[in-house]
This record gives sequence, C-alpha cells and structure tokens, in this order.
Amino acid sequence: MRQNASNRDLTRRQLLSRASAAGASFVIGAGFIAAPDAAWAAETEHLAPETFATLVQMARDIYPHDRVSDAFYVIAVKGYDTAEAAPEIEAGIAALDGAARGRGHARYLAVGWERDRVDLLRAIEEGAFFQQIRAGLVTGLYNQKAIWPLFGYEGESYSQGGYIDRGFNDINWL
Repeated sequence: MRQNASNRDLTRRQLLSRASAAGASFVIGAGFIAAPDAAWAAETEHLAPETFATLVQMARDIYPHDRVSDAFYVIAVKGYDTAEAAPEIEAGIAALDGAARGRGHARYLAVGWERDRVDLLRAIEEGAFFQQIRAGLVTGLYNQKAIWPLFGYEGESYSQGGYIDRGFNDINWL
C-alpha cells in the first residue's frame, strides 16, 4: 500500500527523468507534455498536447537554432494555447499532419529528418496558418531576454548612452 502512495506523490522531476529513461519522444498526458531530455514540460489548457508538441517542433523548424533549448520555443508558442486561438491552431496542425501523411509519415512529429519537415513547411508557407505562426515567433522567441546572450545581443543601448559609445566597436570577429 505504501508503494501506491509514493506513485501518487511522483514529483515533476521524477516524472521527467522516468520519461527520458523510457526513451519516448514525448510524454503526453491529459493537458501535460514533456520532452524526453527533461528540458521542458508544459501544461496545455485549450490545445491538445499532441498539437502543442507539434507546434513546438514547427517553431524549431521555422527558426532553427542549435544552441537554443526547446524551453524557449515552448515559451514562444505558449501564447497560442488560448480559447480564441485553439480552433485555428488545431485545424492548422491537423492540415500539417495531413500533409505529412500524404508523404508517407504518420504525422508531422514522425518525420525524422529536418529537411523533410522543412519541405512540408515550404508547401504551406504562403498560407495564413504558417504566416501567423512565423510572425508570432519573431517576437515570441526573440523578445525573451534570457535568450539574448546566446546571440550576443546585450539589449537596448539607449539608456546606456547608445551604441556609438557602447558596443559599436566591440566586433572582435572581423
């Protein structure tokens, strides 16, 4: 009986470590999704967890940065988990999964090669759904102050005298 009680008291950290040990690509439950490397976990309110996981992968494929963890992409797309946005996002991801099935894959997340996923995205890049996600990622991803050091951006310079006196000649790679 004591063992059952300890299973119910499973911490988020334990859940994530067990998920990574199992080797699953994503742990998806009712409103909860986690990456196998325990790099991120998120709860969804209005989007299906599978839809949210696909949205995170789509964000990474649109703006790929090897040094940026998935956690930043999760933050960037979390704004789409609203009652107003959910129907359109669910429909867009369903269409993307349909396009993946048309090319012999079970769904977008099952496409193993980034190049193949990018080909799927290029096929829909003129559509409203893709443009909405891409435009939202520009601010959703790059306005996160925690990500700026990864790109060498020190933030706005006006309050510190401008770029002429601070940072203009800091280019050490030329």
